[in-house]
Amino acid sequence: MTAPLSLASIAPEPDPRPVLIRIEGLNKHYGAFHVLRDIDLQVREGERIVLCGPSGSGKSTLIRCINRLEIAEQGTVQVAGVDLASSQRQAAQIRSEIGMVFQHFNLFPHMSVLDNCLLAPTSVRGLSRKDAEERARMYLSKVGIESQAHKYPSQLSGGQQQRVAIARALCMKPRIMLFDEPTSALDPEMVAEVLDVLVKLADTGMTMLCVTHEMGFARQVAERVLFLEGGQVIEDSPPQVFFGQPKTARAQAFLKQILH
Repeated sequence: MTAPLSLASIAPEPDPRPVLIRIEGLNKHYGAFHVLRDIDLQVREGERIVLCGPSGSGKSTLIRCINRLEIAEQGTVQVAGVDLASSQRQAAQIRSEIGMVFQHFNLFPHMSVLDNCLLAPTSVRGLSRKDAEERARMYLSKVGIESQAHKYPSQLSGGQQQRVAIARALCMKPRIMLFDEPTSALDPEMVAEVLDVLVKLADTGMTMLCVTHEMGFARQVAERVLFLEGGQVIEDSPPQVFFGQPKTARAQAFLKQILH
């Protein structure tokens, strides 16, 4: 009689979603420091990925290479089938489909919240001010800050400024959102309000890559957790596997330190 199949022996269903980001053989140096080493990565449309690991492991550099804020010496980054090292015009078009939110909010201090949100849609997308303002107010409302539209960044709390930065990125209607430690510059009581916005954004099906040490957020939102060490992805697992049975001693030590 044939033995019953174990759960472990059943192959997972193939993911039907198209590959949106394809990274192959990526290497990046800062002088003598080899910050990214032979990175191969595929991200499917609608995937939510959290990148974690110790400081200096290459997390932020990796996501910055996806929109060419950093240029790698070797390897390729393709977004929606376009190699970002190809023609400047094609690369610029694809980069306009990628929104990014930084650790420090990078809002223009001399512009109101609303004008911060209007700048890119009107200057890059060519939207009329009326249409851009309608879109901006919609996204400011979605992040719970529409009432602050005519204030300046200096009049807002850190959490409010970060929510403006998220709304500003969404006003370009990107296909991909990149977050580089979006809560690390915030006071602890402001972290929850920003994470709540990210959770709601994840529920919309947005393709998201987020560098963060907020492991509760990773458990709740991520489909995959990438753990980087020494410029390499040494674990790439669903959150239930990463948090339940990390494969490497280095990831086990990291989680023990960060969760206690």
